[in-house]
Amino acid sequence: MNELANLAEKLGADIEQVRQGIGSDPRIGYHFLYPGCGYGGSCFPKDVQALQRTARLDAGMEMKVLNAVEDANDAQKHVLTAKTVKRFGNDLSGRKFAVWGLAFKPNTDDMREAPSRYLLADLFAAGATVVAYDPVAMHEARRIFGDEPRLSYAESPMAALDGADALLIVTEWKEFRSPDFEAIKAKLKQPVIFDGRNLYEPKQVRQFGIDYQAIGRQ
Repeated sequence: MNELANLAEKLGADIEQVRQGIGSDPRIGYHFLYPGCGYGGSCFPKDVQALQRTARLDAGMEMKVLNAVEDANDAQKHVLTAKTVKRFGNDLSGRKFAVWGLAFKPNTDDMREAPSRYLLADLFAAGATVVAYDPVAMHEARRIFGDEPRLSYAESPMAALDGADALLIVTEWKEFRSPDFEAIKAKLKQPVIFDGRNLYEPKQVRQFGIDYQAIGRQ
């Protein structure tokens, strides 16, 4: 779905319509057919890599589909960076970005292989600073990033937006699903949202004058 979403974006199609079409086949269903900014955690990455190693070392064969899955997921973790750079340029020095979500999925503080870690590293490398908010994972982020001077933490989602050049959404926490878009626009320096989890209907957000960029949505 991530690769189909990227293709849909380039072709001017809407991945949500594609998702509805694919999911209507009862042999497939709608569960887990959601594009985003990559999977993380301890299970999926570890299990894919373990099966690859077992095949390679014990059977002398390459699992071509699994290799492609891992390559595609690694690339997907940088998709929000690509959108940000396209909008603001390669040099993000002096830019500040708000990030909603640090955990690899909702309802956990687990940041192992989380897309947020790759996004933050990309933004720092480009010269940006980040103000992050996550309901439960900020203590884990502090453990991982330590005294990283380019990273600070907000006490609420809206507080993270103060003076930020754009909002980047990485984790689909329930509390992010129904925000006050007028307030978001008022707080951001530029009314831009990069949504790595397709939380909102594009037309609804854009009617507030916000540049809304999701994954494969038009």
